[in-house]
Amino acid sequence: MSTSFQNLKLDPKLAGFVIPAVVAVAVGIFALGKTVEPGNVGVKIRTLGPLAGVQDEPLGSGWHLNGIGERIIEYPVIQRTYTYTREADERGNENEEIVFSDNTGLPMTADVAVTLQVKAASAPELFETYRLSFDQLLDGPIRNDVRSAIAAETEKVPVETLYSGGRQAVIQRAFAQVNAKWSKLGVNVSQLDWIGSIRYPESVLEQINNKTRLEQEAIAARALAAKAEAEAAAQIAKAKGEAESIRIVNEALSQSPRYVELRAVDKWDGKLPQVTGSATPFVTIPQKRD
Repeated sequence: MSTSFQNLKLDPKLAGFVIPAVVAVAVGIFALGKTVEPGNVGVKIRTLGPLAGVQDEPLGSGWHLNGIGERIIEYPVIQRTYTYTREADERGNENEEIVFSDNTGLPMTADVAVTLQVKAASAPELFETYRLSFDQLLDGPIRNDVRSAIAAETEKVPVETLYSGGRQAVIQRAFAQVNAKWSKLGVNVSQLDWIGSIRYPESVLEQINNKTRLEQEAIAARALAAKAEAEAAAQIAKAKGEAESIRIVNEALSQSPRYVELRAVDKWDGKLPQVTGSATPFVTIPQKRD
């Protein structure tokens, strides 16, 4: 070890002081820096000097030096999906369900998911506008705008519309409102969806179910009435057809020379007259003469 220090022309007595000092300086410099993780950009804020404020250029992923009076805020620039639900999330946020009402003021709640992405170049301006981290934006301004947009659209329709399939059209209109605002700020909102079903008051569900049941019963009654009417019409048509058939047959027979004989045969009861002797009894009908 002594030879090594002589080669470096460093007094061995000083080595015990210089090397720890160099290490301490290196560690101190590294401690002043910040690593921006992949998928994020850094926003540098200076609090001292003539360039104090949010710096215009975002920092790419990697290690960056933080000078005195500087700090770096990370903003994710990959697409993320965030949910606002009744249950607590992984960050400890409690009930974040969205509350809204129909056109009569009937209150309802639902869980909602929003998918969005920050444009890298817009991150510094976004922070300068709100002075919030991205998670704070999600929990605050973005959630407020999602709730307001949904409430504005549900207040235009009755609860029956939401329950019977109109809720998708409602949330698509709300999505258009949210995206129109945040795209101007550098946040692309690509999707807004309901999670599961809307939570309606029990009294409303009961009313809707009763109404649905009555409508189904009315439809079934109309179907039975239509069936009975069709069967009656078929019977009438059948009777008319049989009557017309009889009329045609009678008309044809009345024009036949042997019509009287046929009528007599029709009326014969099948019993032979009582005669004596060897004669063969039968009904004898005189022939019609011209």
